[in-house]
Amino acid sequence: MPDRVRHDHVPASGRGRTKPRAWTAPVRAVSRILSTEATQPQPPDVRRPGHVGLVDCALYVDGVRQPGEWHHAEALKAAREQDGAFVWVVLHEPSLTEMATVAETYGLHELAVEDAVKAGQRPKLEQFGDVSALALRTVRYVRNGELTENTDVIETGQVMLFIGPDFVVSVRQGDACGLAAVRADLESRKELLCHGPWAVAYAVMDRIVDIYLEVTDRVGDDLEVLEGEVFARQAQGRIQRIYQMKRELVEFKRAVVPLQRPLMTLTGQVNRGEVPTEMRRYFRDVQDHLTRTVEQLNSYDDLLNSILQARLAQVTVDQNNDMRKIAAWAAIAAVWTAIAGIYGMNFEFMPETGWKYGYPVVLALMLAISLGLYRWFRRNRWL
Repeated sequence: MPDRVRHDHVPASGRGRTKPRAWTAPVRAVSRILSTEATQPQPPDVRRPGHVGLVDCALYVDGVRQPGEWHHAEALKAAREQDGAFVWVVLHEPSLTEMATVAETYGLHELAVEDAVKAGQRPKLEQFGDVSALALRTVRYVRNGELTENTDVIETGQVMLFIGPDFVVSVRQGDACGLAAVRADLESRKELLCHGPWAVAYAVMDRIVDIYLEVTDRVGDDLEVLEGEVFARQAQGRIQRIYQMKRELVEFKRAVVPLQRPLMTLTGQVNRGEVPTEMRRYFRDVQDHLTRTVEQLNSYDDLLNSILQARLAQVTVDQNNDMRKIAAWAAIAAVWTAIAGIYGMNFEFMPETGWKYGYPVVLALMLAISLGLYRWFRRNRWL
């Protein structure tokens, strides 16, 4: 392995010197965030509900986790003292102070630190020196009960990975896609962990994309329900429910589709992240799964548009049917109105006014015409 810069011994005369910019930049970035948060009612270190912070810090040598509990600074120092070693630091919704400490120890860039602290980033891959910053969006299917116009179907979160030559730092925002199972599975695959930090990046991405596929199948089931309701004999699918489902699908696509570009970079022949050649094969498998997910989401989007258009067409047809019924009854009522209006003019010389059977004959005539019109409208499906 190439020689690495050692920071084990610092001369006493150098303790008062200014730290290099690579180490002070993350501190300045988080300090700027702290100063912004200081204007808000909550202090920066107030922990949010469900806050965990540092979840785990592990040292791996030749694919085997070393025993004991490690401080992230001590683990990094130990990893740099031997070949085939790296550190994995796992954070879940860390406070700003915790993130600043880790960023200073590992020399993380200030812009990447801001992205890690503030959730909702677009999936992307950025290179800061020898550190790659990979932002991923996580999803979770959360619908319980019947699908309504106010039902939330998709919940999104974020995982930020900082991949260096001898470390990987994962920062998770939200409750979607816990990494405990990923860590346990990866530690049972020594041959994969021997590839270093990029093996961790692959395992995390693979798990996230697999969840994409699971959520996609659940969304497909919801679309089948909507489609069945819309095309049922007595259509009950409300447009609000279809529109709500479309909004959830848009949120899902925002998390999935942008990940295609980072994966193309990771699987390319030339990439700035210095991904090991062997690991590119694994990333190509993830890319294949992601492509399937994107294709399914695009087909679901087209299907949802068709369902929405079909429902709108049904509403238009229902309105036309209602208008035809109204027009038919109005035509029947017009017969009575017209005849009654003629005999209501009270002229003195009208042929039927003095006739003994004039009144019953006129009533019978109006009833006969009305029945004839009703039968004609029924035969032509207006009533």
